[in-house]
Parts: sequence; structure tokens; C-alpha cells
Amino acid sequence: MRFQVLSLIGHGPHPLTGRTPAPAERFGDVLAQAEAAERLGLDAFAVGERHAGPFLSSAPVAVLGALAARTTRIRLLTGVTVLSVLDPVRVAEDYATLDQLSGGRIELVVGKGADAAHFALFGLDEERQWDLQREKYELLRRLWREEHIDWTGEFRTPLKNVTTVPRPYAAPPRVWHGSATSPRSPELAALHGDPLFTANAIQPRAAYAALIDLYRERFEAHGHDPAGAYVGAGSGGLLIADTDAEAVARYKEVYEAQVRQSFKPALAGRAGYNTPYRTIEEAMADGPQLIGSPERIIEKLLGYHAVYGHDLQSVTVDGFGLERAEQLAQLERFAEEIAPVVRREAPTTLWG
Repeated sequence: MRFQVLSLIGHGPHPLTGRTPAPAERFGDVLAQAEAAERLGLDAFAVGERHAGPFLSSAPVAVLGALAARTTRIRLLTGVTVLSVLDPVRVAEDYATLDQLSGGRIELVVGKGADAAHFALFGLDEERQWDLQREKYELLRRLWREEHIDWTGEFRTPLKNVTTVPRPYAAPPRVWHGSATSPRSPELAALHGDPLFTANAIQPRAAYAALIDLYRERFEAHGHDPAGAYVGAGSGGLLIADTDAEAVARYKEVYEAQVRQSFKPALAGRAGYNTPYRTIEEAMADGPQLIGSPERIIEKLLGYHAVYGHDLQSVTVDGFGLERAEQLAQLERFAEEIAPVVRREAPTTLWG
């Protein structure tokens, strides 16, 4: 198993105290997390992209540029690049530039995004989101693999004899496809022989497992070597304590307040938006959240691996209002007490 740290750079008020940190403070948290993740031997750091709601991740290219300058080894990912609302030419230029600056450490996770509000923001029709995603991804693939492109599509002006610059560092960056609720992302990933990144954040395990099974089936049906069907998985947040009882005592109030704060009434009943795990006990028992003793978290990760067969696990330490010192302490415990056990029990060929 490989491990990445993900931040969506949330910027809402603390679920208990109501304090909203300054934007510079939150960006500082992300820089500190990435430096710690590299120092602790974790494999990747990912920055989300959101254009609506209480987040500061509208410009992941800028944040990843800062991280590239402060790190030397760790891979840098997006989580996700909301390609459906972006210009593929701009995406090709931006991330190839980052690929050059980082020495080939950039990978993208592309998706249509978790908040439908961004379609109106960019003047796009939400009803066409999957058509937008497919067309823009297929153009991005060509821009990174070909020069002097002639191209015509539905959602932007034609291209004539176009070569984007800079070119990628050594080869086109790997692109993962974010998957949460729809079979369309697994199908697009399988068609092109790309890896899949399952959200594994809100729904029960079986919902994500069905999409992963579909992906592997379609990957092989499209003629790709099954050994290349890499899968990543998210999680609903990391809260480690010495014992399960201590985790409940320390984090119950903040976890349950965060669940109430993030509830979206307009999306009630719509898969993938509101967690069904309303109490910390429910989350620890059945949810994707990694909460509890190191032993419980190891057991949960290996349980997910038994179902998903995944290669990359994502963890998030800044989703419950923890101060920076505790975020970094959580990362250190994860890297020292949990990751080595899971690596040994769930080997992978991803990233060598």
C-alpha cells in the first residue's frame, strides 16, 4: 500500500468554537502537512479543487507550486481537478509546468467535482456534466501526447496546429479518475487504461466496491493488462487515539458537530453528499472514517483492502478543526504506527 495526505483546504468555522482561521493560516497548515508527509516517508500529497462552499482550494496549481518548491521526493496530486469546468488547454499548460518544476512528480485525479454549484459559476450546464468531462479529458490526453493538433469538439472553439508548452517533464503525467457515485468515471478510466480513485468518503463500502468491480471488469474488457488497474481510496478523516474509548471521549463532540455543520438539506437522500454515519460510534464501526486506536485503524484499512484491492490510501488530518500541531501529530502517528503494518500486509507495484 502507498499513502497520500489530502487536503481540501476547508475554511469553515470550527464546529465547536466557531473560530474561522485566516486564509494564510490554513495555507500554512497545508505547507506544514506536506513537509511533514515527506519527512515521515509518506508517498504523496494531494490538494483538492473546490469553487463553491467553505474552501480555499480554488487554485490548486498555485498551492502545488508552493509544495513543489518545499519538497524534493513526495509525489504531488490533485484531488480532484474539476476538469469538467476547466479549459483543457489551460490544464495541460499549468500541470506540465508543475511537472517540469517538480521534476516529474505531478499526477492528476480528474473528476466532475463534488459540488454542482460550480457549473453555474463557470456558465456551464450541469445536465451536460458527463459530456463535458469526457470531451475535455480526451482532449487533455491528446494535448500531452501529441504535437500540432487539429481538433474539433462541442464545448470549446476548434484547435488548429496546436502544441501546448511546456511539454511534460518526461512523459504525460498519470491521470486517475475520481469515482464517487456514477459508473461513468470507472468506464472512462477503463476505456483509456487509467487508474481509478474511489472517494470512499460518505457511502457504505458496498457502493464503492460495486464501482471498483465494474472498473476492473471494463478495464480488462477494453484489452488492458489487469495488473495496471490501480485503485486509490479516500477516507472520511483521520483521528487516532491510544484506545477506542479515548477516541470517543476526545473526538465525539467535534465529530458530531462537524457532521451537523456539513449537512446539506437540499441534497438529503442524494447519494454521496451527506454521511449516514451521524455518531462517532457509527463512523468507527461502519464508516470510512479512520477513527480509533492504531489497531482499529489498521484493521479497517486492511478490511477495505480485502474488498477494494486498492494500492493507494488517502488520509486527511485537517477536516475536524484540529490545530496544526495536532494535525502533524496525527500524521506522525499514522506514519510510524499504522502505515508500516499496512504496507507489509498489502504490497503494491504502484510507483515501483
